[in-house]
Amino acid sequence: MELGTSTIAENKVYFQTNEITIYNDDILKTKVVENGSIDLIVTSPPYNVDIKYNTHDDAMSYEDYLGFTKEWLSKCYDLVKDDGRFCLNIPLDKNKGGQQSVCADVTTIAKQVGWKYHSTIIWNEGNISRRTAWGSWLSASAPYVIAPVEVIVVLYKKRWKKERGDRISDTNKHQFQEWTNGVWNFSGESKKKTKHPAPFPIELPKRCIKLFSFVGDVILDPFVGSGTTLVACLQTNRKGVGIEIDQGYCELTKRRVVTEGNIYQAKLESF
Repeated sequence: MELGTSTIAENKVYFQTNEITIYNDDILKTKVVENGSIDLIVTSPPYNVDIKYNTHDDAMSYEDYLGFTKEWLSKCYDLVKDDGRFCLNIPLDKNKGGQQSVCADVTTIAKQVGWKYHSTIIWNEGNISRRTAWGSWLSASAPYVIAPVEVIVVLYKKRWKKERGDRISDTNKHQFQEWTNGVWNFSGESKKKTKHPAPFPIELPKRCIKLFSFVGDVILDPFVGSGTTLVACLQTNRKGVGIEIDQGYCELTKRRVVTEGNIYQAKLESF
């Protein structure tokens, strides 16, 4: 760890236990996580669809959004181990403010900064009933084609095969067969339930963590939001690191980790 990084990390710690650390910090500027220390990243970054976050501007120009994406993808590349992996939950495409091929563009940028491509998982949320726009209704003039799915792009740093460590896996036969099918079917998460404007269900990080990491591995979510990834870490016996720029969401994550992660108050070390 670089000189001074330990002090910086202590100043940024919002909440910590033996298994979980939440940093109130900006992924673009952070120095709290040592380079080459992360086994798996699981995250869902802002989609740039004008969601009302507390602090983040979710209505950038598409060019600025891709520039922002390149910055944080580069930062995350440095943080993972050489056999580190990355599960990136993003939209397939974007309609609001103009049609954009988000998955294709972000995947291209990821490869430009060094990430290697492994596969894409299609997440079918089953939310077609929420659709309200069809473009030119009942006309071939200008119809909108909207796929009611999101994707999880699976990337890795230098080598796909993981050979070090205890290599303890915790997927059973049924899970492995179902999850290695590239179409996942489960519902999204309620905004009211999580009190966050863009949550994902715990099933998403839990599958990614169990399928692509070993028990005891270190998992990072650089946009931890409402803390779902960290709760999944606790439920799967991994060590979780969350970075969140908004202090209010850090507090939300802390509460969820305590209540849903079955951490008892006597074991907590808060900062």
